[in-house]
Parts: sequence; C-alpha cells; structure tokens
Amino acid sequence: MFLALRELSFARGRFALMGSVVALIGVLMVLLSGLSVGLVNDGVSGLQKLPVSSFAFERDVDTSAAFTRSVVDVDTAQTWAAADGVAEAGPFGLTLVNTRTDGGLDLDLALFGVERDSWLAPQVATGTALADEGQIVLPGTLRDEGVAVGDVVTIDQVGTELEVVGFIDGQHTFGHVDVGYVDLRTWQEVRAGVRPGENVPEHAYQEVSAIAVLAADGASPDLAAVDAEAGTTSLTLTQSFGASPGFTAETSTLQLIQVFLYAISALVVGAFFTVVTIQRKHEIAVLRAMGASTRYLLRDSLTQSAILLVVSTAIGVGIGLLLGASISGTDMPFALEASPIVGASALLVVLGMVGAASAVTRITRVDPLTALGGNR
Repeated sequence: MFLALRELSFARGRFALMGSVVALIGVLMVLLSGLSVGLVNDGVSGLQKLPVSSFAFERDVDTSAAFTRSVVDVDTAQTWAAADGVAEAGPFGLTLVNTRTDGGLDLDLALFGVERDSWLAPQVATGTALADEGQIVLPGTLRDEGVAVGDVVTIDQVGTELEVVGFIDGQHTFGHVDVGYVDLRTWQEVRAGVRPGENVPEHAYQEVSAIAVLAADGASPDLAAVDAEAGTTSLTLTQSFGASPGFTAETSTLQLIQVFLYAISALVVGAFFTVVTIQRKHEIAVLRAMGASTRYLLRDSLTQSAILLVVSTAIGVGIGLLLGASISGTDMPFALEASPIVGASALLVVLGMVGAASAVTRITRVDPLTALGGNR
C-alpha cells in the first residue's frame, strides 16, 4: 500500500478530479433512487398497504388495466374463500373519479369499494370508520391540504355526495391520485353512474372489480387451479402494481437509466485507472525488479481504487441526501429510503472496482527489464 498511498497524496489534483466524477455519479444515484421510490409510492402505495396477497380479476382481462376493466361477480368471493390455503377473500372495487369538496377543493380520487367491518376496511387514525353508505375515509395527506372530518365530497360525474368521516395515516395513492375508501354498495352505485334518487339496476350490486385474496400464514394457494374453477385471472399483489396507470413505463424507464449510470461509472473508473497504470509503468517495473510480486502490485492498485471509490461515493451520497431532503417537501414524487440507497452505493463501488480491476491487470504484463533499461 506504500506506493498507492504516496501516489494519492502526491497526485491530489488528478485523483480529486476523478473523485469528483464518482461523487457526481453518487449524487445522481441517490436522486434517481429517491425518484424511483417516490414514483412507486405515488403510483401504488394504496395497494401496497392493503392486507392482500393477490387479486382475482375477470378471466383474460388486460392486466395492464385490470382494475378499471375487470368485472367480477360478487359471489365469486365464496369460491375463493373456500379454496385451500386462503384465509380471507372478499369483493373489491376500484374506480377513478373527479370530486370537489364543499370548500371548493378539487380532488381526483381512486375510490376503493370495500365491505364495512370486513378485513379490507381501513383502520382510521382520525375520526371514525365506515359505518354507513354515503361515507368516505381519506388519506391523512389530504387532511394537510385542508380537508376535514365532516366535509362533503361531491362526485362530479354523478353528483353523489360523500361525507368525510375519517382519515388513515400516511400516503395512500393509486395511479398518482389519492385513495378514498367507501362502502361497497356506494361504490357499486357510483360505478353504475346512478345519480341520487335514480333507480339502481339490480346487476350493479352483483359486480365488482376484483376479488381480494389473503393467503393463510405459511400457505401458498394454487392460484391457477382456483382460477380455473372460479373463471378468473389472478395476479399477486406485486404483479397487480402493473395495472396502475403508467407504473410499468415509469419504473422501467428509471431502471434503464440506473443501469446505464452504473455501466458508465464502471467504464469511467476503468478508463481512468488504465491511464494511471500506463503512467505508473516505470514505477511498477522498478518494484517488479526489486522483487515485488504481481499479487502485491495488484493489491496495491486495487486498494488505491477502493479508497478513491469509497470516499468519493460517500461524499456523493452525502450531497445527494442533502439535495433529496430539500426535494422531499415539494410536490415532486420523491422519497428517500435507506435500503435502496445502501444497495445502490455498494453496487456503484463494486462496479467501479470491476472497472479498475480490468484496467490494472496490465500490471501483470509489465517487464522488470523496463526499469533496468533492458529496452535500450
């Protein structure tokens, strides 16, 4: 490590320049990670927080828009509830609506229709739970925007009025709009487009978007077998995220950007250490002539790479966290979580080391005679 540390000290400007590039990549990595988590939360946090292991949709439905296109008979829930390995199964409805509060605040909502007092009913943090038709429970983020218990929310399309009776903790969104929990019967009337006072078609009360399924502890129900019996198409909870508008396109785009960022970091670090190794060729040859083993020289160079990458990545992550903290309070879908950032930081260092290792292997081809003038 003697040569590596001396060179880091002697060529401070050169290594500072390279460290700055790695630090900037670290900043981008943190920001992209926060944006990825934020988009996921903004797209499917309402689904993530449901006590559900899978959903059973209409057979052969387009899975990219399953929640809004699927129509399933309510009685199908009984078939699923009786299946082996299933602890709970119940009807679930989802519809996107435009609403306005009596205070004049416009709200786009994803209405989740659930049976009152069922295992799917939301646990309220403020106010009361759903107790009757014509009530709605909203996420706590809307309370921060001025919505209060007792407010009336009117659905633009049909004129149905819903009284706000409670709030649930945290962010609950679907397709980048807030979730509103209503009684299943109320949801069926809204979905049918029935205005207050109009007659409701009888079939409306027999239709839902999907059957929500909760597997028993430690059990793995045979979804395909039950689908064949019930005439449905099942998606696990994670797979159902793809039915949120824009979710797959957004996450795939960001993942592709991250892949290119990691590839660029490996190439940049590899190119830098290739140049450094060429410039150190004479010094390496001297060490070889003095008896230093190839293993020692490789360890020396890789230690130098590791020090540069770890320090630069730490600085970049620190700057990224500061920038991310300032962004988190804005309307941008951005959320910092430790696990993705730690994983991405480790991957950045590992790929950088791969690039550096591919560059310093030329050390094994340095001829000790170069130091002794054997090429003259």
